[in-house]
Amino acid sequence: MAGEDESQLGRKLVDGRMVTADEVALCQERCRELAENGEDITLIKMLVREGYVTKSQLARMNRSLGDDSMYKPAQQIPGFQIMAKLGQGAMATVYKARQLSLDRIVAVKVLPKRLSENQEFVDRFYREGRAAAQLNHPNIVQAIDVGEAGGYHYFVMEFIDGKTVYDMIQEKRGVPEADAIRVILQTAEALEHAHARGFIHRDVKPKNVMITQSGDVKLADMGLAREVSDYETAQSEAGRAYGTPYYISPEQIRGEINIDFRADVYSLGATFYHMVTGAVPFDGSTPSAVMHKHLKEELPPADHKNTSLSAGVGEIIEVMMAKRRDERYSTTRDLIVDLKSVSEGGPPFQARKQYDDQTLETLASSGVTVTSAAAEDLDPRLRGDGPNVTVVMLIILLILSILGNFAQMLLG
Repeated sequence: MAGEDESQLGRKLVDGRMVTADEVALCQERCRELAENGEDITLIKMLVREGYVTKSQLARMNRSLGDDSMYKPAQQIPGFQIMAKLGQGAMATVYKARQLSLDRIVAVKVLPKRLSENQEFVDRFYREGRAAAQLNHPNIVQAIDVGEAGGYHYFVMEFIDGKTVYDMIQEKRGVPEADAIRVILQTAEALEHAHARGFIHRDVKPKNVMITQSGDVKLADMGLAREVSDYETAQSEAGRAYGTPYYISPEQIRGEINIDFRADVYSLGATFYHMVTGAVPFDGSTPSAVMHKHLKEELPPADHKNTSLSAGVGEIIEVMMAKRRDERYSTTRDLIVDLKSVSEGGPPFQARKQYDDQTLETLASSGVTVTSAAAEDLDPRLRGDGPNVTVVMLIILLILSILGNFAQMLLG
């Protein structure tokens, strides 16, 4: 093992509280003394010989850090001391590290060598860094640096000491309504910030929403983020489904070019659904089967799966997850308004307005004439919290119209 690697390993052992700094220094000194007398021994062997660590302890540490990737790519990033491996996915490995210049803990995402030779992955990696760098919001993981060292591409970001929403769901088999609303509200505010700056996340899901020890929400992983105006990238990705099957929007499944903020609203709705019901909106034996249900199957109402759920939350989720994006929230701000209203015990005015607009459209397509006065009365902010007789009458008229058409078909 090279001297630099041994020095790094010595620091790792100290950080892991397996040995003290004095014990490492003592063993290093003894290694130097033996080297002067012609006996070459590594620091690791000396630590084992002196009884400071055991071979099994070293083996466990190597497994936790990742033998194949810990000491090679990560240690080549100048200015950062790698402390631990946080996780590894198909796209990258994330490490906990100390930024030496500012003496602070950060997270470092490293692109594997095999993907570094694929320009598409490299471009996407840097796109994530650039997207995160342009976003400055308390509910978004902060970007710190991005670059390349020793043939490895890396992205340094804020370290979050906490857990993901997915962890919360697994722990509790669902999340209490009030807690879920608080998390979704802060995530929506993070998305509104990104949307206002022309970015869409495209992979909102429980594993990408983190909760700090103090309870703050942080939206993470801009790996699929794209500027709405980036038409060149949109064209290159046309026809391919980018996203996570359980939470992906119908338009992403179809590989449409013109993806906008409403795709994130859908995915956030699917995340909301999973939180309050403990189950994903659509399940299947394969990713293709799940995505087919997003496209074709009616959403099982969240308040049917969790009968203790308030009607307001159920309404919000249904509008967020409307299959036609024109039937979802018109703006991310409208969603935030509804979430705040429901959290304070009020109704989701924007969701009900969206529902009323859809009712009018359905009635119009069925040939039922609706006066402007009736249309105005459909606005819940004008009609108050009481039952709306006009809406009831219009629905009855719609049903009668459909039954009449069906009867004519039978008689004909």
